Amino acid sequence: MKFNELPIHPSILKNCQRMGYTTPTKIQQKAIPPVLEGRDLLGLAQTGTGKTAAFALPILDQLMKQPQKGKRAIKALVLTPTRELAIQIVDNFQLYGQGLPLKTVVIFGGVKQGAQVDQLKKGADILIATPGRLLDLVGQRLLDLSQVEIFVLDEADRMLDMGFIHDVKRVSALLVNKKQTLLFSATMPKEIAGLAASLLKNPVRVEATPVSTPIEKIEQRVYYVEKSEKNDLLLRVLKKEEVTSALVFTRTKHEADRVVRFLTKGHVQAMAIHGNKSQNARQKALAAFKNHEIQVLVATDIAARGIDIEKLSHVINYNIPNISETYVHRIGRTARAGQEGIAISFCQNDERAYLKDIEKLIRYTIPVVKDPKAKTTAQPQAAESKTVVSPVQTPASPANKPAGHRPARRRRPAHAQKSREAAK
Repeated sequence: MKFNELPIHPSILKNCQRMGYTTPTKIQQKAIPPVLEGRDLLGLAQTGTGKTAAFALPILDQLMKQPQKGKRAIKALVLTPTRELAIQIVDNFQLYGQGLPLKTVVIFGGVKQGAQVDQLKKGADILIATPGRLLDLVGQRLLDLSQVEIFVLDEADRMLDMGFIHDVKRVSALLVNKKQTLLFSATMPKEIAGLAASLLKNPVRVEATPVSTPIEKIEQRVYYVEKSEKNDLLLRVLKKEEVTSALVFTRTKHEADRVVRFLTKGHVQAMAIHGNKSQNARQKALAAFKNHEIQVLVATDIAARGIDIEKLSHVINYNIPNISETYVHRIGRTARAGQEGIAISFCQNDERAYLKDIEKLIRYTIPVVKDPKAKTTAQPQAAESKTVVSPVQTPASPANKPAGHRPARRRRPAHAQKSREAAK
């Protein structure tokens, strides 16, 4: 099956084509048809399976078929546990829905509500939200959910871990005109099974394991570095290493642009791709990189999705990703088809917890390299800089744990977790 074979609005398919999507992932092949039919769905899928597109594409298609009458009303609600995931999801909706007369708004805690409320007042067709902020705005009568027809609960097991299940039930009870519910979870503990039974009506059940890129030989390294020293370290690495082509990942669009400006001043040919770039600019940058006209392509995770680059010598994590699976997907872009590859990560002090989570997921301690020219002396003992490690898979699976197993999370009290969102 190809994307152009799916019964989806032509403009949405065109956007997918622009992003490099050709063949739907397993979860997309299994989930999109029943969602288009209006069926409830229970999806067992982890990050990396393409599950966001599995619900975003059919939702956009269904809303395009509805006549636009009067003021916009929220027709689809996607509930997700963290603001990071909420931001990723809204970015996806905006990319898939580029050029469509649909508006997607995101709300989450940890920031002042004013700007988010202003966006809601302008109207929205699709709302991406975290539970705490959503219920807070409902309580202030600043948010109307009475017209919501499609409800998506993403990362349900993480909702459970973070103590949000009661909030999820409260949100569901507010959706008086709900016609379709989609629930996605990486695991199915009894609490989530019970929640699914209460929310879903005769659901279609689909499962998918994470998409894993074969990695036959990869060298991983990590530098402990102050944030202010990352640019200088990146320039030294690019000039010292035998870097024929490097894909550098940054957390934000503005950071990608800053890195490109710095590298250009340092006489390194580099270009950036991210959501603020026009489609022509993204295609031009990607073509220049593939044709070896530039040495470095700086990208955000969203913009880099769907891009397949052969003979990529280096992947460099300018920031440690806060979602562990993202690290695996990033470094999996090198060492393809039996070739060797190198993955280098820059870790500042406030990213060390993310690094530990990554090492727990891949079940490997990444060797540390000490930068002799670093200004800071507060660095851990460095490992040998030329250490080739065993292949990384997504994730490695012992005999008693299936591939794609998510490490158990330590449960925290619900009251403690509800305050956690506000701190994000």
